[in-house]
Amino acid sequence: MTAPPSSGKPRPQDTPDWHAQELLLMREVMRLIGRSLAPGLVLREMLHLMSELLGLNRGRIVLVDAGGAAAPRTSSIQHAYGLTQAEVERGRYAWGEGITGRVLATGQPAIVQDIDAEPLFLARAVQRSHLPPETVAFIALPIELHHAPIGVLACHRIRSRQRHLNDDLAVLRVLATLVGQLLQLEALVAEQTRQLEARNAVLANALNTKSARYGLIGNSPPLLQALGELERVSQTQATVLLLGESGTGKELFARAVHLASGRRDRPFIKVNCSAIPDALFESELFGYERGAFTGASTARAGWFEQADSGTIFLDEIGELPLAMQSKLLRTLQEGTLVRLGGQREVKVNVRLVAATNRDLAREVEAGHFRQDLYYRLNVIPIRLPSLAERREDIRALALHFVSRANQAHQRNVNLSADALARLEGQPWPGNIRELGNVIERLVLLANDALVTDAELDRFLPGAMATQAAPMAAPQAQPPGEAPLVRDYAPAHSHSTHTLQAALAEHHGNQSRAAQSLGLTLRQFSYRLRKAGLR
Repeated sequence: MTAPPSSGKPRPQDTPDWHAQELLLMREVMRLIGRSLAPGLVLREMLHLMSELLGLNRGRIVLVDAGGAAAPRTSSIQHAYGLTQAEVERGRYAWGEGITGRVLATGQPAIVQDIDAEPLFLARAVQRSHLPPETVAFIALPIELHHAPIGVLACHRIRSRQRHLNDDLAVLRVLATLVGQLLQLEALVAEQTRQLEARNAVLANALNTKSARYGLIGNSPPLLQALGELERVSQTQATVLLLGESGTGKELFARAVHLASGRRDRPFIKVNCSAIPDALFESELFGYERGAFTGASTARAGWFEQADSGTIFLDEIGELPLAMQSKLLRTLQEGTLVRLGGQREVKVNVRLVAATNRDLAREVEAGHFRQDLYYRLNVIPIRLPSLAERREDIRALALHFVSRANQAHQRNVNLSADALARLEGQPWPGNIRELGNVIERLVLLANDALVTDAELDRFLPGAMATQAAPMAAPQAQPPGEAPLVRDYAPAHSHSTHTLQAALAEHHGNQSRAAQSLGLTLRQFSYRLRKAGLR
């Protein structure tokens, strides 16, 4: 029996279930993404499945080449299936060149029904002789990131197929969107990884270096020199005098002297001499007996007794009144003290660490500081470097302050590489204290998790002053109300006439006069002494 002649049309059992093929392709691609975010593996397998399941052959992903703003915009094949290495290397296109370059330049898809009839088709990567003799179509769709084309998903297609072209276009649009999302995720992960690696390297270096001991962060030569001097004298009983600008970390150095000494397990008492009223100095430092003054219902040990066998740190010792300087000298020389209102001597064994940002030699010449006490304190002077002298430590310090502020305030703020570079270039007249304050303000007020150089501007004191300049002239500060942000100012920031005028305006009230000039009471008093007005 002779079979009936064929009509040339495929039988139903010969026609693929295209819907099932599409679902299989998408399921396999998503499975690959779930196993690995490496785009190279996922994209090559996606192009492979396009060819095997849907007949979209020789797929390639063309991406814009990295280059500076002045460089001509070019693109090249980065991922492909069914192309030889030589064909991949030939697949380079200038902006607007050929079908691929035009899709990149316009962001619009392109469908070439017959590559032999399209003059814009370059056949650069795959030569026409290597393609089937039938009519070959070419489909190219843009890959977008933030609504801008960054690449092209393209493939060949035999035109005479039992599958609608619109179905292929629908699948390719989904895949092009997926490719854009994968590339965006890869870029975000790479940037976050780079920042974390840089941050971890800085923190690891700070933790592993000698300078990270005692809580002191940094490895600059000036800091290491000060640390070396500190460790050489730490095991002795000699008095240490820490010199340097305000905000350079004198308290941390004083604690380091204590921790490096044999007294590390004994008390460490810190006293800020500038915060104690003159009338209370003796009772605070040396204690008092019951009935020594009105309200003294019980005896109390002073700071020196509480620091017995340990270390006492007298910060801002230049603020000590002359009357107290002689009593302190006697205690240091004889190792004894007498409580206020008491009669008997109490023996104390205390290591003294003192600190000041004033020139004590000049204070001695001006009669504001006892010469004999100065020589007793100036046994081991250690000068602490300013932050401007140790700029290589700013990055590590900034990251330390960011981490501390994030933990304290339950935030997750980080600094970009350009923001860290900007911090390194700042003058920092307030030294480490100013840097710490800026970082804490930044962590609390930042709008984004990653602070860049541009956003950093509004947190820097100099930038804030510049932004405020075009505004209306500031009104006088209301009496008794301190400014929200007080800039760091040098000791000669206000003339003698300005100080006198402020005092006269507030009828001799130094606290009000200081507030009107944006100064603390201690800063105002210091300027009065420098000007010879006190």
